[in-house]
Amino acid sequence: MSYKNLEIWQLALEICVEIHQMTLSELPKFEMYEVASQIRRSSKSVRSNIVEGYGRRTYKQEFLRFLTMSIASNDETIDHLEMLWGKKSLINEDLFNSLHEKIEILGKKINKFMQGVEIHHQNNR
Repeated sequence: MSYKNLEIWQLALEICVEIHQMTLSELPKFEMYEVASQIRRSSKSVRSNIVEGYGRRTYKQEFLRFLTMSIASNDETIDHLEMLWGKKSLINEDLFNSLHEKIEILGKKINKFMQGVEIHHQNNR
């Protein structure tokens, strides 16, 4: 099995692509080097940490550590999105709501996945 089969990675990729497109087409140019850059990096970090954790999956604590970092990056992504919305740099309400919902769902799915990792490793002792 590959990390690419993980639902959390697939959703993280989808969000990452949508955020990248949003920063290029929906935001004012002055945001390109400010929050736009930060939200792109944090959304990519969610995915990257899932991949790196998966690569260390035989070591439960390492796997969980990277999944925890993935959740933190996901929370950071929500914060950047809310900042863009709050300061009216992002004015497309449908896009804001869609991205916000997907990011929240991803956070819940990563948490559930972490619980599954805990249970799996406990059962395999």
